[in-house]
Amino acid sequence: MKNTKQSQLSEHFSLREMTASGTAMQLNIDNTPDEAQTECLRNLCQQVLEPLRKRFGVIRVTSGFRSKRLNNAVGGVICSQHLLGEAADLHISNREVGRKMYDYIRNNLDFDQLLFEHRMANGCIWLHVSYTKRHPNRHDARPVYL
Repeated sequence: MKNTKQSQLSEHFSLREMTASGTAMQLNIDNTPDEAQTECLRNLCQQVLEPLRKRFGVIRVTSGFRSKRLNNAVGGVICSQHLLGEAADLHISNREVGRKMYDYIRNNLDFDQLLFEHRMANGCIWLHVSYTKRHPNRHDARPVYL
């Protein structure tokens, strides 16, 4: 498969959506995944994001794949699953919706890591979810307060 930004990874998620980044645009960073990273994004979309969308409606991905340079620019951890195409951060409109989505993923889907993240300083909340085929998924679910 040719790796174009228009490529569909699943019914409702495109490669463009999973690689979009304001920081990458601002800093002129190429955020194009290779074939292996694209396949990981496809797995994440098909196994986690599509079922979540079918249950909750439209989902806004705020961060999907990150190239090494982009990950450094946004302060991501050096072993981030975003680098592999295995993780996405999802915008959550409020704590109640976030809790429902968190519980749905935790109780119904196969996932590697699920973080319900809260930035105490500004009240921002999001879900970080990952899925891998490199090893059995850990089902590591926890709230994180920053």
